Amino acid sequence: MNDGADFGPSIETLTPVVEPATLSPEMQWERRQKRWQRRSLAIAILLFLLTLVSTLVVGAGYANSYAAGESPDLDGFFAMYGTLLAHPQFLVTGIPFAFTLLGILLAHELGHFFACRYYGISASYPYFIPAPTLIGTMGAFIRIRSPIYNRKALFDVGIAGPVVGFLFAIPALAIAIASSKVLPLSHAQPSVVFGNPLAMRILMFLLKPGVPPGQLLLHPVGRAAWVGLFATALNLLPGGQLDGGHILYAAASKYHRRVTLAVALLLVPLGYMFWAGWYLWAALLLGLGFRHPPLLYQWEKLDRTRLIWAAVAILIFVLTFMPMPVLIR
Repeated sequence: MNDGADFGPSIETLTPVVEPATLSPEMQWERRQKRWQRRSLAIAILLFLLTLVSTLVVGAGYANSYAAGESPDLDGFFAMYGTLLAHPQFLVTGIPFAFTLLGILLAHELGHFFACRYYGISASYPYFIPAPTLIGTMGAFIRIRSPIYNRKALFDVGIAGPVVGFLFAIPALAIAIASSKVLPLSHAQPSVVFGNPLAMRILMFLLKPGVPPGQLLLHPVGRAAWVGLFATALNLLPGGQLDGGHILYAAASKYHRRVTLAVALLLVPLGYMFWAGWYLWAALLLGLGFRHPPLLYQWEKLDRTRLIWAAVAILIFVLTFMPMPVLIR
């Protein structure tokens, strides 16, 4: 997937490398692949460590607010970066959030990675993106460096990430909701309000019956799971080179461009009415991910089992999508 938050695989062109004339083309390809995999692993480890630090800082902020029985306050939230980096011993309180979030994102990307391995597709290790945001990251992605041959391979690579990430996020969210605090109405006025996807509302109905969503102070593990669900919804937008775009192209490639355009245009009024971030996603779909790399063998249609999985992907999107992910008062 290739998108603004970079939560999935993209296609890139191989750069020719001069090899000794004595080596066969197969051996030259193998040597290039080994060198690239070593570089990929080194970059992946570095980015992971940086993202671990940024998510630990954010997680410590959520843990501090949760321990005080308060919702996160935007004014003091980013100030904690300086405080916690100056006193790293307090970062340990951010472990529940950071490990849960990184685990869900890693599961998502490894779903793509191992699907690529299954089909013999050259793919990088997962790259995380550290960022000083409310979640401590801009997501993760892998890069695909070889063609995808047919619809089955494209479909399986595209759907593997969202399904695996969703399966990891739901249990974490359920455990967190069951152990979360309920705030009195007088304290339930946070400066940052997070949206509640349908999956979260269902779990709250089952685990915290009668508690209004606005009064639930979500445990940091639950906030990390919330991020995982949000990332799943973004990836499953049916357009461009997002995971949802891959699934759409594999199932009905002739509709890919038109659906991508329709989704991008639909995000504009959503940005006006609910969340300005949809403007960015609309621009990314139109400017960066509007086209999809063609398959080498396009005539083979998907089987019935994969079409059923496409319906499952739609259901997961419905359960995780939020028109207003974040509201800042």
